[in-house]
Order: sequence, then structure tokens, then C-alpha cells
Amino acid sequence: MPYWRLSNFYFFYFALLGAVAPFMPLYLEYLGFSPARIGELLALPMLMRCLAPNLWGWLGDRTGRRLLIVRWGALLTLAGFALIFIRQDYGWLVLVMLLHAFFWHAILPQFEVLTFTHLRHQPERYSKIRVWGSVGFIVTVVLMGWSFDLYGLGGYPLLVCLIMLGILASSMLVPATAGEYSRRTHAAGDGIRTILQRRPVWIFYLGVMLMQVSHGPYYSFLSIYLGELGYSRTVTGWLWSLGVLAEIVLFLLMPRILLRFSVRQVLLASFALAALRWLMLGHLADQIIWLLLIQLLHAATFGSFHTGAMQFVQQQFPVGRQGMGQALYVSLSGVGAAVGALYAGYLWQPAGPATTFTVASAAAALAGVILFFGLRREQHESSVCIS
Repeated sequence: MPYWRLSNFYFFYFALLGAVAPFMPLYLEYLGFSPARIGELLALPMLMRCLAPNLWGWLGDRTGRRLLIVRWGALLTLAGFALIFIRQDYGWLVLVMLLHAFFWHAILPQFEVLTFTHLRHQPERYSKIRVWGSVGFIVTVVLMGWSFDLYGLGGYPLLVCLIMLGILASSMLVPATAGEYSRRTHAAGDGIRTILQRRPVWIFYLGVMLMQVSHGPYYSFLSIYLGELGYSRTVTGWLWSLGVLAEIVLFLLMPRILLRFSVRQVLLASFALAALRWLMLGHLADQIIWLLLIQLLHAATFGSFHTGAMQFVQQQFPVGRQGMGQALYVSLSGVGAAVGALYAGYLWQPAGPATTFTVASAAAALAGVILFFGLRREQHESSVCIS
């Protein structure tokens, strides 16, 4: 199992997320865009997650050439984003956001399938590989926050392109899995439509979408919010990093947690803590002690939720449908994230951060209620116990 080559890819992939999530809103603000326009621009890549992963997931399941899709996706992501050097007006940035996101969202679902294929009968080791993505995120937000405090945001596009180049280079080092160069992946078992008709599956995906709806204000406006409260960009970078440090600790503990608790229990705990986190963020972020606790809860709102979700998809979808299972996870996350970014952008100025994060809290609480009643405790017909 090529541990370091897989980990290296996750490092750079989530380093890119570390460059985009905290700093893209700041860069768009630096360019002079209003909160509503920032929300719209940030929603575009998320909307592309609704379309692109399903197309690439179907192609990956159909051809089995997942690694080739990852490599071409990495190259075209870089090419699409590099268009930002030509112009930076609103219309042109719409094109940049849509184009690079279409290929960026081809990458991760296919790579997740590759990783689980390499892991074979040890899926619980996934979190120990994925943890390096969190390390990449931390390194990026700390260094970028420090750099922008010293030199300003003008060099942001170049730094993003360098990270994208790292994704491309690391993808070239990952070995193909058995069957990668066969004509197509063996797709035994139920078809995708049959799988999606199972009650646990569609309830799960509804919860995934609502969880991302709740994250909209966090990913779109946290850095701007902290700036309004008087925190420097360096401190903002460290606060983002604290959340991911908590996530890393949880990733390391997840193999033991999943042996003791069911996927259902892990997901429900994640939703409950997400509802609490967003409520606190909207009302207590001006006090550093509370803000530190809020960021530590990232371990639950992302770390345990993502790992539990990956286990759910791995259990519910047969090998030949894994690409579509992962793609649907990313796509519905994109629907939720786009809705989250849009309502955050439109509410931020007229209603204020407290109201915006209260809406986020309500979305997470609703998801928890739906999963609590929708995922039963007994063994399901798919022979997967998620209780």
C-alpha cells in the first residue's frame, strides 16, 4: 500500500482548500466586490460540484481509468484557474470559477475510490492517510496568513497556482490499482437507481446536503468576520489551523471510535455539535476563549462527519458503483454549499453575522433530526448495520 504517495496527494489537494476557503473571500474583498457578489462567486464552484462529480464518477465507473481522470483533472484545474491572470472583473471571474471547478471536482471522488482500493480490507486506515490533507491545509493557512499580513493579497493567484502544480505532480507519483487499465470497472450488484431507493441511502444524502448548507457562512465569510472583529490575518490563519489540528487528532482516533460506535451515532453527534458550533460562532466569536472552543469543534463538524460519511458510502455501494457513490457525496455537498454561500452572502449585510449563523445552526439541527428518525437502528436489507 503506497502510504506516502497517497498521503502526498491529499497534502496538496487540501492545501488548495486551505488556500481557497480562508483567503478567496479576502481576495475578492481586496478586489472590491460586495458581500453579495462574493457570495455569488463563491457559490459557483460549489454549484459545479452538483454537475461535475456525477459526470466524472460515471466515466470512472464506466472506464475504470480513475487515475487518468485524476491527472487530467489536476492539469485542467491549473489551466482553468490560470485565466485569472488575464482579467479580474466580475464576468471574467465567473468563467474562472466555473471552469477550474469543473475539473477540480473531478479529482477527489475518483481519488477516494483509488485510496480505498489500495487499502483493500483495511478501510479503517483511511483516516491515517487522509490526515495528511489536514496537515497540508494547516501549513497553507498559516504560511499564507503570515505572508498576506506582510506583503498583502496581490500575490494570491500565483500561490494558488503553485499549489495546483503540486497536486498535478503528486498525482503523477501515485501508482495505478489493479484493473486501472482494464476497459471498464466490474459493476456487480444493484444498479445505482436501486441503491438510491434504499431509505438509509437517500436519508444520508439529504443529511449531507443540509450539513453543507450549514457550513455556508463559515467557509464564505469566517475570515471576513474575524477581520471585522479585529483579528489579524495571521491570527485568522492560526484559528483556521486550530480547527484542522483538532480534525487531525480526531482522524487519528477514528479507527478506534468506529470500532466502538456506529456510523449512525458518529453522524448524529456531528450534526448536534455543528448546530451548537454555528450558534456559538454567531454570538460569542468576539471572545477569544469561546472562539478557540468553537474552532476545536471542527473535529466534529468536519472530521468525524467526513470519516463517517466515507464509511457509509464504502458500506452501501459495491465496488463497481463506488465512483458514483463518492460523486453523489461531492455533488450533494456542492448543492448544499452553494445554497449556504448564497444565503450567507445575501443575509450578511442586512441581517448580520448572528442571524446568518443562527440559520446555519438550524440547518444542522434539522439534518440531525432527519437522520435520527430516518436511519433506523436495526440491520437493513443491504446487510449493512449502520446503528
